[in-house]
Order: sequence, then C-alpha cells, then structure tokens
Amino acid sequence: MNSLLARTSKAIAGSLFVSAFLAACAVGPNYVEPETHMVPFHNAQVVAERPTTLPPPSLDNWWTGFNDPELVEVVQRALAQNLSIQAAIARVAQSRAAAQAAGAQLLPTVDANASFSAQHQSVQSPLGTLASAFPNYSRDQKEYVAGATASWEIDLAGGLRRAHAAATEEEQAAEAAQLGTRVSVAADAADAYLQIRGLQARLAVTQDQVDTDARLLALVKARKQAGASDEREVAQAEALLRQARATVPSLRISLEAQLNRLDVLLGAQPGTYAAELGAHAGAIPDAPAIGSADTPLDVLRRRPDIIAAERHLAASNEGIGVALAEYYPKISLAGALGFDSTSASHLLSAKAFQPIGTGALRWRLFDFGKVDAEVKSARGAYAEALAQYREAALKATEDVEDAFMTLSQTEIRAQEIQQEVDALTRTRDLSEKAYRAGSITLTDVLDADRQLLASRDDLDATKADVARAAVRTFRALGGGWDAPQQQMAAKN
Repeated sequence: MNSLLARTSKAIAGSLFVSAFLAACAVGPNYVEPETHMVPFHNAQVVAERPTTLPPPSLDNWWTGFNDPELVEVVQRALAQNLSIQAAIARVAQSRAAAQAAGAQLLPTVDANASFSAQHQSVQSPLGTLASAFPNYSRDQKEYVAGATASWEIDLAGGLRRAHAAATEEEQAAEAAQLGTRVSVAADAADAYLQIRGLQARLAVTQDQVDTDARLLALVKARKQAGASDEREVAQAEALLRQARATVPSLRISLEAQLNRLDVLLGAQPGTYAAELGAHAGAIPDAPAIGSADTPLDVLRRRPDIIAAERHLAASNEGIGVALAEYYPKISLAGALGFDSTSASHLLSAKAFQPIGTGALRWRLFDFGKVDAEVKSARGAYAEALAQYREAALKATEDVEDAFMTLSQTEIRAQEIQQEVDALTRTRDLSEKAYRAGSITLTDVLDADRQLLASRDDLDATKADVARAAVRTFRALGGGWDAPQQQMAAKN
C-alpha cells in the first residue's frame, strides 16, 4: 500500500506541475490601461487668483478648511453613520467573496466521506438467488466505506484564471465605488449644513425686516393721527409688513427640508439632530483656499468614479479571455483514496484499500456559433466599458472646470451684492430721515426698504452659494479620502 501511495502522490504532483505550466498560458488580450492625454484646466487660473490668506486644506479632509467645528462634526458623523456608506461596504464584502470563490476554482476540491450500510438480502432477487446457493451465505450484510475524493479542472486555456482576475478587478471597482460614496456623503452633508446656515441667516434678515416694517407702520399710524399722513400710506406700510412676513413660511419649509435631509445623511430619523442645529443660527463659513496645481491626470487618478470605471474596463478585458477559453478543450481529473470493507475490523487494512482515478475531456467542437457569439459579446462589452471610461474622464474634467468657474464667479457676485447692500442701507437710512422730516413721500421709503430686503436676502443666499461652490469644487477634485494609502494598497 505504501508503494501505491507513493506512486499516486508522484502522479498527482506531476499533474499539478504540468497543469500549472499549461495554466500559465492564458488566451485573450492582456490588459493595458488606456492612455489619456489632456491639457491643463483652462479655469485653474481663476481659482489661483482668489483672494485668500490661509493655505488650502488637504483634499483628504477638506471640510476642516472652513474653520467651522460644527461642520467638521457633521461631516465626521455622516461618514461614521451614513447608511449608503454601510451598503457600499457590504457590496465590497460581496465582491471580495466573489473574487475568493473565483480563485478557489483554480484549485482542487477535496471531500472527505464515510458511510455505513446494513442490508437484509432478499433470496428472491437475482443477486440473492445466486448468492444463496453458496455455502455459509448470510442474508445480513454490512459495508463500511471511508476515504477522500478530489476533483480538479486543469485550466489549460486560462479561462478560470481570467475569471479570477476579472472578479478581483470587480472587487477593486467596488472598493473604489465605496470611496466614491464616501466622497458624495461628505459633500452632501456639508452642502445640507451650508444650506441650513444660509436659510437661518435669511430668516434672521427677514425677521429684522419684519421688525423694521412694524416700526415704520407704527410711525405712519402716528403721523396719520397727527394729520400728516393718510389712509393710503397706512395701507402701503401694512402691505410691506405683510410682504416681509409672507417670506417666512417658504424659508422655514426649505430649512426643514434641509434639516431632514441632513438627518437622513447622518443615518437618523428626521428630527433627531434638527434641535442641535436649529437652536441657534450659526454664521455662514467662508470658503477656504483651493489648490489649483492639479492636472487633469491627477484628478483622474484620484477620483473614485474614474478608478471604478477603469477597473470595470480591466474586468471586461478579462471577460474576452474567458470567452476565448471556450474554444479550447477542458480537462478535469478526479480521484479517490479510501477503504471499503464488510467488516469494521478490516476497514483500514491493505486489502480494503481502494484507490480510484478518472480523467475527462470536454471540447465544444460544434455549437452553431455559440462560442463565437460569446466572444463577440465580450468584445462588445469591452468596447462599451472603454467608451464609458473615456466619457467618465471627460465628465470629470467638466465637473472641475464648471466648479472652478462657479466658485470664482459666485464670489465676485457676492462682493458686488455686498457693496449693493451697503449702498442700499445708506439709502434707506437717509430716506427714513427725510420722510420723518417731511421732505419725501412714503413711496420713496417703501422702495428703498423693498430693495434693501431683496439685496440682503440675496447676499445671504449668495454667501451660502459660495461655500457650497467650494464644496462642489472639492468634490469634483475627488477629495474626501486618503489617496496615497489607497494607491499603495492597490499596488500590494
């Protein structure tokens, strides 16, 4: 039995060596990352010329650059609690398991088995009729079987190896998608927070205007009692007060929507954190400096969506090899080493030892063009993935260009509106003094008041838009995760 085991072990080892050598030859094209040639961002200069004093924050945690502790807390809480991130992590686990299963297909499968059977033989059956004629025949029979079986498909054409590589690349795409979800959640949480601060500031301005219009109405009524005004002016002042009050409900609706949106981003039921942010109106943070030295290729290497698209492209390339492997024969080996005995006491004896070995060949010689269709489909999938990757790269640069221009122009607009508010504030103060002195009519005061209200409201909305444009820029640049560590992990 020892010599038989030795011969069997040598045969298995030889088969492993030959199969490993053959499997190294995998059919299909080897993946080459597509080259992307792009010129520098043409709007980078407008961002570089922004009047900022502090250095730009790291893209990995850009939200700290707003110098707002509450914003930092909101983003960190969202990254820790968001359900979309948790779902993305679960998808990564699924992809990792699929890659592990695909890798296991390259290796033999070994099963251990044991069985026991007892039978009271019928003497009327063909076997029983024949066996009962022998002396010492016993109708009670027992059988003991113990051993191990192994099966292995030799990857001659490399189809299994290509499938494993494709599954591994899909796993990497899922990891990149998870990072993309992280980037989106951080940006969405910051955007919701900034909208909340902007709406709170606009509500405060509206309340100031309501108080001012209430004082004006009281003044007009006092002048009417003194005979210096008429009912028409009272009605005009009251209409202006109603107009200011009418803007409050719409602002509160928008504020509530953003508070609820933020709660969902934080993985909580709407209303959970609203009390914390709604209790006091914080200032709208200023947009930080943003580095403009990154080239389009830097952005493409960093953005998770581009990384995921490139990994999908690599996986589709491996799919061509999987399809081409069907043109070649498939060889599988199977074997069993075990013991078979009618007596438990002799089960592990040399006489009970029972090795079995089999080999099988499968070759699709004629299938009405099914393999041809599978290869064409795989090549089409690769062409589609390549087009999608190139389109994603173009859209990434579009996002950056748009974000740069939006940030710079929104800041210019905010500066102009600030000067407009300063001028209208002086105009309104002078108009109210002139009205009290009786040198101008109430209509002039109402016009100045209305213009100031609109400008102050526009200013607060624009300040929030500037901060949101900065968030959009960080998001377009792919900020929100530690790129160097991720790239190092991918190489390993």
